[in-house]
Amino acid sequence: LWDYIKKHNLQDKANKRNINADAKLKEIFGKPQVSMFELASLIGKHVK
Repeated sequence: LWDYIKKHNLQDKANKRNINADAKLKEIFGKPQVSMFELASLIGKHVK
């Protein structure tokens, strides 16, 4: 996931702790931006 975020330049330029979701990640996150702290809990719902 981190490789995908880096490859698509989704890390927020002003606050590097935030991830700006593209269309694919919005489906997973359920919102347009998440913090790195939220990331684990949000993707945990989709991974066993």
